[in-house]
Amino acid sequence: MELEPVPDERPRVLELLRQYGWNATSFQVLQPGFHYWFDPAGDACVAYVDTGGAWVAAGAPIASEERLPHVAGAFQAAAREAGRRVCFFATEPRFTERVPMEALPVGEQPVWDPTHWHEVVRGSRSLREQLRRARSRGVEVREVPAAVLEDPAHPTRQAVERLQARWLASRRMAPMGFLVQLRPYTFARERRAFAAEVDGTVVGFLAVSPVYAREGWFLQDLLRDPEAPNGTAESLVDAAMRAAAAEGRRYVTLGLAPLSGPVRPWLRLARACGRPLFDFEGLRAFKAKFRPDTWVPIHVAYPAPGRGLAAVYDSLRAFARGSLVRFGVATVLRRPRLLVNALAVLLVPWTALLALPFTRRWFPSTAVQWGWVLFDIGLCVGFFSLVRRWRDGLATAMGVLTAADACLTFVQAATYNAALARGVVDWVVITAAVLAPASASALLFSARDLRLPVR
Repeated sequence: MELEPVPDERPRVLELLRQYGWNATSFQVLQPGFHYWFDPAGDACVAYVDTGGAWVAAGAPIASEERLPHVAGAFQAAAREAGRRVCFFATEPRFTERVPMEALPVGEQPVWDPTHWHEVVRGSRSLREQLRRARSRGVEVREVPAAVLEDPAHPTRQAVERLQARWLASRRMAPMGFLVQLRPYTFARERRAFAAEVDGTVVGFLAVSPVYAREGWFLQDLLRDPEAPNGTAESLVDAAMRAAAAEGRRYVTLGLAPLSGPVRPWLRLARACGRPLFDFEGLRAFKAKFRPDTWVPIHVAYPAPGRGLAAVYDSLRAFARGSLVRFGVATVLRRPRLLVNALAVLLVPWTALLALPFTRRWFPSTAVQWGWVLFDIGLCVGFFSLVRRWRDGLATAMGVLTAADACLTFVQAATYNAALARGVVDWVVITAAVLAPASASALLFSARDLRLPVR
């Protein structure tokens, strides 16, 4: 028995977007992975991701402004029937001022009227210098027709795909889903695209998405080859701004600068702690260099007071494609030096504890105790050496040694330490002593085998 094919609802969504697509992120809901809830009246919909615990809506409902409160309420009722929480991520003030929900600021996005772009360039010496540098290095920007992007065999499309692969490999974090998927060829005829080239080689690319209800553009996917000349990204933005101005458009945005602006203290702490994985301040500084006309606050909206943390958690799961643990592991494997540095730093206090007199009871003899101390000192030296300069051979040796550490620790725990355990704390320590080196070994081998760029 053949299953009926699932109908593609995106053409229906596209028609609604052409009428009511007001949010900067509205066009992204045509990317794969979204579900669509349609209002019974047929004149509105909400695009969302189901994380298993919540329906996370991508921005405000796609509806007329006066219908926003009704549609948001009906969507919330449908989610409640399905046993799901609700939040709306990346909402702008138009939504938060009309719909009775809590709103937590999660960043801000820059906005320009491109008809004033020539004044921005004239008033920014640093921007003019970046554009001059790019020109002096032979960077030329041209618009790429949609037909080229739709043809997988076209040389330009293939060059952009190679650039995309290099750009993704240079990122600190694993690829995300939800509103930041990198799919510049989806509905290419509705979009615009620009390529930066040096002697015919593509070194930069910009995909532009429409913001229909504002007759504006979202400069969405901005890719730059790691070896591209300085000023390549600025040249792409400049070309898009000039094209928008030539068409008489009055709205352009570069999208969300996450955790920037007046966010809550605990989100500022998250911004500081997340700096090794994502340069929040650098991204905002890059967007600010183009001197936007204004910065618009972006919120995650949710119906129940006091549920801000849950709304942020649900949103993160949407971006992580459902599993924060899987996303975290994938991110760690992209940065072996970060992993190794953490292992080295954590091993220092652990080795010091092993050497203290009060830990003597956990070892069959003093010789065994100091054998473990010397072994862990050797691991520390190896890890810090890897941090300084990554070598696959040394990574393999460290993986073997940490695997041996796990095996020997398990043997000692089973034959000696288990009988000494007197409570939960003792068992936690024993378990950690076995699992920590085993996990480190697995991660080291995975990072080596994936052949990821070492940063």
